[in-house]
Amino acid sequence: MFWGKNAGISCGGRSKRANILYRGVSISALTLALGLALAPHQAEAQSYRFGNVKVEGNQRIQSSTIVAYTGIKRGTAVSAGQLNDAYQAILASGVFESVELVPRGGTLVIKVTEFPTINRINFEGNRRIKDDVLEGIIESSPRRVFNPEVAERDAAAIAELYGVRGRLASSVTPRIIRRSDNRVDLVFEIGEGDTIEVERVSFLGNQVYSDRRLRRVLETKQAGLLRTFINKDTLVEDRIEFDKQVLRDFYLSRGYVDFRVNSSNAEVTRERDAVFLVLDVTEGQQFRFGEISVTSSVSAADAEEFFAALKIKPGVVYSPSLVESSIERLETLAIQKGVDFLRVEPRVTRNDRDLTLDLEFVLSKGPRVFVERIDIEGNTTTLDRVIRQKFRTVEGDPFNPREIRRTAERIRALGFFAEADVDVREGSSPEHVVIDVDVEEQPTGSLNLGGSYSVNDGFGIAVGVTENNFLGRGQRLAFSISTASDSEEYRLGFSEPHLLGRDIRFDLDLGLSETDSSFSQYDTSRIFFQPAVTFNTSENSSLTLRYGWETDEMIRRADVTSGGVTYPVAGPVIRSEIAQGEESTSKIGFTYTFDSRLTGLDPNAGFLVELGADYAGIGGDNEYLRTTSKIVAQKRIWNEEVTLRATFEAGALHWMGNDTSRSIDRFVLSPAIMRGFEPGGIGPRDQAPRADGANYNDFLGGNFYAVARFDAEFPLGLPEELGVRGGLFYDVGNLWGLQDSDASASGSVVGRNGSFRHAVGFSVLWTTGFGPLRFNFSRALKKEDFDQEQNFDLTLQARF
Repeated sequence: MFWGKNAGISCGGRSKRANILYRGVSISALTLALGLALAPHQAEAQSYRFGNVKVEGNQRIQSSTIVAYTGIKRGTAVSAGQLNDAYQAILASGVFESVELVPRGGTLVIKVTEFPTINRINFEGNRRIKDDVLEGIIESSPRRVFNPEVAERDAAAIAELYGVRGRLASSVTPRIIRRSDNRVDLVFEIGEGDTIEVERVSFLGNQVYSDRRLRRVLETKQAGLLRTFINKDTLVEDRIEFDKQVLRDFYLSRGYVDFRVNSSNAEVTRERDAVFLVLDVTEGQQFRFGEISVTSSVSAADAEEFFAALKIKPGVVYSPSLVESSIERLETLAIQKGVDFLRVEPRVTRNDRDLTLDLEFVLSKGPRVFVERIDIEGNTTTLDRVIRQKFRTVEGDPFNPREIRRTAERIRALGFFAEADVDVREGSSPEHVVIDVDVEEQPTGSLNLGGSYSVNDGFGIAVGVTENNFLGRGQRLAFSISTASDSEEYRLGFSEPHLLGRDIRFDLDLGLSETDSSFSQYDTSRIFFQPAVTFNTSENSSLTLRYGWETDEMIRRADVTSGGVTYPVAGPVIRSEIAQGEESTSKIGFTYTFDSRLTGLDPNAGFLVELGADYAGIGGDNEYLRTTSKIVAQKRIWNEEVTLRATFEAGALHWMGNDTSRSIDRFVLSPAIMRGFEPGGIGPRDQAPRADGANYNDFLGGNFYAVARFDAEFPLGLPEELGVRGGLFYDVGNLWGLQDSDASASGSVVGRNGSFRHAVGFSVLWTTGFGPLRFNFSRALKKEDFDQEQNFDLTLQARF
């Protein structure tokens, strides 16, 4: 019965040793055992009778409690086996370091040595994981009895935590330091070890998709240049299991219904500091939808009417998500028609000859089960109504398991909770269910500090504070300050995702900005206030209605003296606009968005349409109508290795006010819209003569613009862990229209009617831990003499 050294601890498939240096041992020293050893043939027949039981050595535990552990009654006959059982019972209580039973005539003496109490717990050698995290996963705690088995389990738990974080070579050794009054200090000596990195991820059996494409699907990444900032390149067993499921979902969504992961092997390198992860897969054949049909055994549900609501058609690549969305569509139609408890069961018939799957939706009457109650627990800050707003089911509604699963996904998508579990249990009767929501909250605020550099605006700092769950109401409150040598902006934003308890989003932005940009010949000052509401008009589209009020001003800069000649910085057109002074604008507008990817049938293709308009003239100084449009189409080809994208943007400004429009009212084409040129690099310009004999070259903006962009993104053949891809682009665009420019200077304005510019270039797209960066190298194929080119720019990648 010796507990002591070399207690094995398993971590990540390797054996760890937790050597607890503890001097005490458990001694089963029954004096009667000597007699049993000398006369073994009499052991079973020998019995003892004790008229008294005495306990020695106990300090915290009462003697009566210890005697009760033995189960021995005074004056009754006790066999040797019963004495041994009594010894085991006392030892099993877990509070004694050693136990000894000594018969002395008619008295049984029980000698015990109690385990010490824990005075304090220390962790040594831990740098990667803080003490408070480790304290949260161990069972031992100060002022409790020290138990070697518990300490052993604690060491295993700590080693397992390090293993989850990829440090499989870690070691944990619990030790004790004896103090006075039978107390000890418990110390966990931790050797963190190095992380076991995934040096390479490769696949066997994949024919359709390349290793490079499949690696982009996995959560586990190969060790790369940014391994210091990204820890997804460490070997974690749970992450590999997750990756297997992600691979299955990837192939299933593309019609490979027979896909399976045969095995996953991690081979350790010769240096034993990294592994080669190999996934053996079987892809199978790609299946498409065959015949689609709907049958109904419910009189209120007409099969033809429900069939007409389906979007999937024969020939489309099979995807479980399309089947799921079709079931949801049919269930929604049933609710609209007042058909409760409709069950939609998909029945799939496999046709191996033509690689199709016939799909039959069977409509039948399901069990009559109602939602009795929705119970929410664990939300100490978040209000109940924030969680309930994600339910489309309320108490008394028919129970729909699929809708409850969707609700759980919406709750997790809030980002307010570290854990969010939604379970269903039987209610007060078999016809009722209770929905239990158990959440664990997590921090929802953030403080962002950063710096920026712009060729036009110089160096700057950015400070932002954001709370995504303000006062537990699910509201977003954000404040940001952005300063650079040539610009400053202070902005306050507020969002309410469920205005008045409805599925309507309310946003409010207000702020102040001042600019001193290098590409203009004036400074600006602007104060703005813009509330907006957004709601869904269909499953693919949304509509935003907004009101905006702003006051802005163009501010004249000091005159310049050169060669003894003093002249204004800006030409006559800009000076006439500056002379208008501060002007206010009160406007209403809308933006309509349609995104086919939300319910599209092809996961590799989609398009986005945005249409917007603003009318100014509801008070204020200005009156105009501004319209914009944007269309984006994208498709992945060559087994999703190459992405093709086409974008078209256009805008028109119709000025109706008494004053003329200003440069800050018109459109400006930045490199994000038209590559190959500086901000304001194309469009009408004022080239009036200056007093020093040269000409001005003031950018004026335009009332109309149209731009088409064509992009192709592809791998460069570099190691996947670098996160570097290439791209080619071709842009063509025009900015024109100045019917409201100053008449006296009209003869000096060039580019009034505009012309289409053409630019081509090469891009390097780099996915980093700081965000996706895009380096554009461009050259203008066709331009005007007064245009200002920009052959290189660095931007954040635009996401479609």
